[in-house]
Amino acid sequence: MSTSLTPLITADLVALDVVAADRDEATRVLIDLLAAAGRVTDADGFHADVRAREAQMATGMPGGVGLPHARSEHVTVPTLAVARVPAGVDFGAPDGPATLIFLIAAPASGDSDHLKILASLARRLVHESFRTSLREAPDAATVAEIVTREVNPS
Repeated sequence: MSTSLTPLITADLVALDVVAADRDEATRVLIDLLAAAGRVTDADGFHADVRAREAQMATGMPGGVGLPHARSEHVTVPTLAVARVPAGVDFGAPDGPATLIFLIAAPASGDSDHLKILASLARRLVHESFRTSLREAPDAATVAEIVTREVNPS
């Protein structure tokens, strides 16, 4: 399977109405979706890689956004997963908890993939209208469609 044919995000990589005690638990919900979709070969191993990245620097962004990300040998294709966490979890952003969480997973060999996804997503996240559209989307398929349309890492 060519990575160019694998979509960055699909509806099965979106979790709505997540209840999580902290960022670690919220991130694990998304990692489990990646594992179920065959995009991560070892959920625990990838979680350790994400935790190590989070320990270097908080990944919270203004506007209620968490952006955990990691390159990992456990990731098969560049992937973006999204969670809505209505109660919010702390990702270290100056303006408070994150209610939208975007997990970027990239293969260990994919240096530029990971950075292109991060840059493209960050350019959209500065727009409140983008964040609002994701918060108000009625279902996972709509979230995936909005992200696919708006985030173009090529």
